[in-house]
Amino acid sequence: MAVKKNVVKKAIAKVIAKVRTKVPAKVTTKVGTHSPDARQATKTGVVVSNKMDKTVVVAVENMVMHPMYLKYVKRTSRFMAHCEANDANIGDRVVIEETRPLSKRKRWNVREVLTRVS
Repeated sequence: MAVKKNVVKKAIAKVIAKVRTKVPAKVTTKVGTHSPDARQATKTGVVVSNKMDKTVVVAVENMVMHPMYLKYVKRTSRFMAHCEANDANIGDRVVIEETRPLSKRKRWNVREVLTRVS
């Protein structure tokens, strides 16, 4: 019985190692520059609300492995981001970058709009 448990544990470890190498990271950072924004994280997401003035809510999806079932589960985080041009609409895919705190919940800035919804 102990031999089977070890074999199963090794098989699970191999699967986890394979899956970890295949999943790309969602968050990227600028490295190698000495500018003030050298470590700004960026995320890609979809605008889910633009009702506020110069502020949009961006939903970012992230895949996380379930600890017991070893399956990937989709997690969604919502970030409030500053949009100076006020041109992002619901459904647009945008890139947001980390910035200084602009308000109580706003710590992100819309860098660019990747795709627009008509």
